[in-house]
Amino acid sequence: MTPAKSAKPYLLPRLTPALGALCAAAAALTMPVPAMAQDGAEARLRKAEAEIRALQRAVFPGGDGRFFEPQITADGTATGPTASTVPSTTAVTDILARLDAIEAQLQRLTGLTEENTNAINGLDGRVAALETGASAPSVAASTSSSLGSQAAGDDDAPDANAPGSNLSRMSGGASGNTAAPAAEPAGPSPERIAAVQQITKPQTGDAGDDEYSYGFRLWDAGFYPEARQQLASFVESYPDHFRVTYGRNLLGRAFLDDGMPEEAARWFLRNYQADRTARRAPDSLLFLAEAMIAMDDTRRACIALSEFGATYPAVATGRLADQYETNRQRVTCEG
Repeated sequence: MTPAKSAKPYLLPRLTPALGALCAAAAALTMPVPAMAQDGAEARLRKAEAEIRALQRAVFPGGDGRFFEPQITADGTATGPTASTVPSTTAVTDILARLDAIEAQLQRLTGLTEENTNAINGLDGRVAALETGASAPSVAASTSSSLGSQAAGDDDAPDANAPGSNLSRMSGGASGNTAAPAAEPAGPSPERIAAVQQITKPQTGDAGDDEYSYGFRLWDAGFYPEARQQLASFVESYPDHFRVTYGRNLLGRAFLDDGMPEEAARWFLRNYQADRTARRAPDSLLFLAEAMIAMDDTRRACIALSEFGATYPAVATGRLADQYETNRQRVTCEG
């Protein structure tokens, strides 16, 4: 027992180095943070501030590069607000470019279509003018024949001898035995052909209305033989068209304006007898009176004027009042 107690003083020299190391470690923990650690914290702080500024400049989602170039790259470095970028082509840009190309093609096609249409209209006018010179005499003959049969009696027209009709006394007079109209010229002159070519036929989708409108344009331009041929063809081809009453009335005017009152009277009488409620029936009856005045047939002119005043009192005091009064002043009627 005694030798063991005497051995403890020998342990002190062995513990002295360990205690010294422990004290050195404690002293190191209480020393200030090294400069290297402070530099790392400063770098992290600057990076965080840069990211916050980038987030503040974002105006809407899209930081993946599809809308704007990212201000913070994958390695954490900022590109800067002044960094220049080259915009890439987007789907919207491609669509706009294709639309521009389509519009340019449509403009070219439209121009070509208009040029072709004008060329075709010019050819149609030349062909019509050439046909006019070749067939005008035969058309005039066939027209006169049809008017003569109409005056004798037309199954499609109302009975002119119906009770109460004053025109029953003049139906024979409108187709009386008078000299036939002079034949049309053998052929139009080159100047006339060129003038007719300037008049184009409308293309509205209604073939009947286009035929009548073309005849009206010819009549309005003073080409009475061409207008008569066109209107006669329209009346024959479209007997049920709503414009047929306009066509027959205008055909009569094309004869009357060209100094052929008897042929005009036949068409005016035919149009009035076909349908007295039609839009141009009162006009035809009043123009019939003018045709009779041009033929110096006062009696029949007075009959037509009397029939007009009795059948169409509203029109006589309205739309055709001036023409009615003018015709009444040109003749002296009994009663």
